Amino acid sequence: MSDAPIPSAPADLELIARLRGELQYAKLRIRVLEEQLRLLRIEKFGARRERLSDAQLELFRSDPANVESVAQEAEYREKKRSPKGPRKHPGRQEFPPDLPRVERILACTPDQRVCKRCGKQTIVIGYEESCQLDVEPAKYFVLVTKREKRACRCCEEVAVVSAPLPLRIIEKALASDRIVIETIISKYCDHIPLHRQSVILRRDARVRISRATLDGWVLKVGELLIPMAAAVRR
Repeated sequence: MSDAPIPSAPADLELIARLRGELQYAKLRIRVLEEQLRLLRIEKFGARRERLSDAQLELFRSDPANVESVAQEAEYREKKRSPKGPRKHPGRQEFPPDLPRVERILACTPDQRVCKRCGKQTIVIGYEESCQLDVEPAKYFVLVTKREKRACRCCEEVAVVSAPLPLRIIEKALASDRIVIETIISKYCDHIPLHRQSVILRRDARVRISRATLDGWVLKVGELLIPMAAAVRR
């Protein structure tokens, strides 16, 4: 048995309680300092996703007891991030069924068409298929519109009539409505600036359309869409 005296005085009990409290606080303080050191290393060398927020860091400065909850949260995030096993391959992406299919057949080479054993001509028994997303470059062309003109052979005094022109987004514009619409879609959906679109037209269609002209198209379309915007707002 130990020869140490068993404290019984109230002063000794109070001293023991105070020392226990100081010891517990010292342990928490050590954990706080260790966690702060770990966070400093993460801030300096770790990935961005591992860093804690300023609100979480403030917990260490305000109350050391909060280190337990934050440490548990960090441990939970680490376990969640670490892979539990081999990841399954998501599989090959399927293309939309309504996307047009264009087939190309690759024929075997001449030496593959002959049997290596008997030398006779082989026959086609099937195909190995593979699919890739493909695209055709934009095809620019000049749309020639011919308006039919009619006149009466018997009545020379009757004026000649011509087929009416269809309504256009921009009257007497150098480009068709389809080009104007593609310009708006490229600018606001694909985020292609107008000066780049001007360079693309010069490169692919060999037609010089200035940025100022494209700006005029955008302004005109914006004016035509004002009633629609008001209706949507209502």
